[in-house]
Amino acid sequence: MAETPLRALVADDEEPALNELVYLLRRDDRIGEIRTAKNGPEALKILQAADLDVVFCDIKMPGLDGIDLAKVLSKFASRPQIVFVTAYDEHAVQAFELEATDYVMKPVRAERLAEAVRRVVTAGTPGPQQPAEDTGDEVIPVELAGVTRFVQRSTVRYVEAQGDYARLHTGQNSHLVRIPLSTLEERWRDAGFTRIHRSTLVALAHVDEMRVDSGRCAVRVGDDWLPVSRRHTRELRDLLVRSTSLRP
Repeated sequence: MAETPLRALVADDEEPALNELVYLLRRDDRIGEIRTAKNGPEALKILQAADLDVVFCDIKMPGLDGIDLAKVLSKFASRPQIVFVTAYDEHAVQAFELEATDYVMKPVRAERLAEAVRRVVTAGTPGPQQPAEDTGDEVIPVELAGVTRFVQRSTVRYVEAQGDYARLHTGQNSHLVRIPLSTLEERWRDAGFTRIHRSTLVALAHVDEMRVDSGRCAVRVGDDWLPVSRRHTRELRDLLVRSTSLRP
């Protein structure tokens, strides 16, 4: 539990949602002072004048939306933590690129909000945040049963395209995210991911075996055999040879 209660700002242009969030937060002993704003500019004005610990912020607001507000706050020398509270899930990736502490979906459940507060408390001492150690490992937020979980890119073995979505396969689980495979291919190329098929992206570090049989190529990733298209076979072989030679 926090040594002192968190000082919070709740920003939402819809009054019923604003009041409900304030009501739920007041029931949490870890929350102390609560200020409110009905739009982005009002929230920014409050944050410029007061030293607060956390902002519970809607995304779609007039004037200055939640994402834009977070971008402004990222330039603060001492910025509060951000918890997005929204009915829209398509902004999750962008939100965590802005180092949001959590992303809560509406309608807000009391236990889910309590988990968000817990994350704020455990993220560090309220007040100025210490910069996180840069490991170069991207974190991908995924929604599961109403709870936002975090998947490290380094744990992803391969990715399958599913329409406008992509399914991330880790050692034991898979997670569906609203990101096109082409976007991940471009973003993760420098992290050792390469296209092996029109619908598959694989992490070279997780490839255990490559086999060519009757002109057909496949790679083994854990217990899974993944087909490699003819146009990608030579490039993949070269990449695997190169990556193996660089390993200690």
